[in-house]
Amino acid sequence: MYKNMLPIGSIVRTVDAERRLMVIGRIVTSEEKDIIYDYVGVPYPEGVSGSDNFYFFNRDQIAELFFIGFQDQEALDFQKEILDNIGELTIGEDGIEEK
Repeated sequence: MYKNMLPIGSIVRTVDAERRLMVIGRIVTSEEKDIIYDYVGVPYPEGVSGSDNFYFFNRDQIAELFFIGFQDQEALDFQKEILDNIGELTIGEDGIEEK
């Protein structure tokens, strides 16, 4: 389900958005909603300017990919060992849990 996720630092534009976003997290929830999102990003190029400018989105909302973030062996191992092997996730009392 989470195979082939974009690495941290990737730059994308989502559907119906004019501004680009830089991916700063993967498999996250927002504090306002009990929803698991594929990504969280911040406006590019300015980055974080406050907690109110985090944008949560899923891979099907990506309209254009501008840059694939940095990947070294540690990132590739994380992708292979963790992200590629995660099943369906839910939100439980202790946060995100695997079903």
